[in-house]
Amino acid sequence: MEVTGKIKWIDETKTYGNNGFRKREVVITTEEQYPQQILIEFIQDKCELLNNYQVGQNVKIGINLRGREWTNPEGETKYFNSIQGWRIDALENDSSNEMPPMPTPTSFEPAEGDANEVDDDLPF
Repeated sequence: MEVTGKIKWIDETKTYGNNGFRKREVVITTEEQYPQQILIEFIQDKCELLNNYQVGQNVKIGINLRGREWTNPEGETKYFNSIQGWRIDALENDSSNEMPPMPTPTSFEPAEGDANEVDDDLPF
């Protein structure tokens, strides 16, 4: 799966526990009718992928959805979801929503030959 949007926030890499688990988070704002603020985690060696990106940059992020079950000490079962990034690519400034450039006035000039000449080989 992929998510595209503009980087709103990039956190520093944080290390957890005795085994050195590393995580870095990024928030992107989607560009749609109802923009969403999506938190995406990059873990372990993927944390470094965010080093070359900055706030305000348009990106496309390859993601995996993760879910897990946890039973608390009272015996209640809870479920948690996370979005993990595994790839990030910068997007060029997308000009597909802009109008194409207008042709130059010379584009509307008559073709070579006599402009007053009538081509009378029509089948009707």
